[in-house]
Amino acid sequence: MKKITILLFCAFLMQSCAHNSLKNSQKNNTVLNLDGNQSMCITGKGIGQDAAINPYKNEDSFAIVKNIGKTTLSVRIRNKGKITDEIAINPKETKKIVLLKNYELYLDSESVAKAAVSFVKS
Repeated sequence: MKKITILLFCAFLMQSCAHNSLKNSQKNNTVLNLDGNQSMCITGKGIGQDAAINPYKNEDSFAIVKNIGKTTLSVRIRNKGKITDEIAINPKETKKIVLLKNYELYLDSESVAKAAVSFVKS
């Protein structure tokens, strides 16, 4: 009986930790609205200029970009003025994008678009 009680307690504890982790990652989302034919620097320009704050800007990280709009949007990664990667994200799709130290993240859209952006350590 003790084993079952301990097992149930551990299962409950794991469920609670997983729920809190998901809840915390959703808190760090920045929701961005893009008008048609708009390009927006999301991160990499500096304090007061970034649309979303990357707490890991001084190290390699991942940008989690979820397209919560109805049209496809494009993610562009730049380093020292040169485009290093372009990624299309379809509606309701989420992409985990490598964002190296000092790289800039841009969102581009030819139509009205909406995205949620968050960052995690690599």
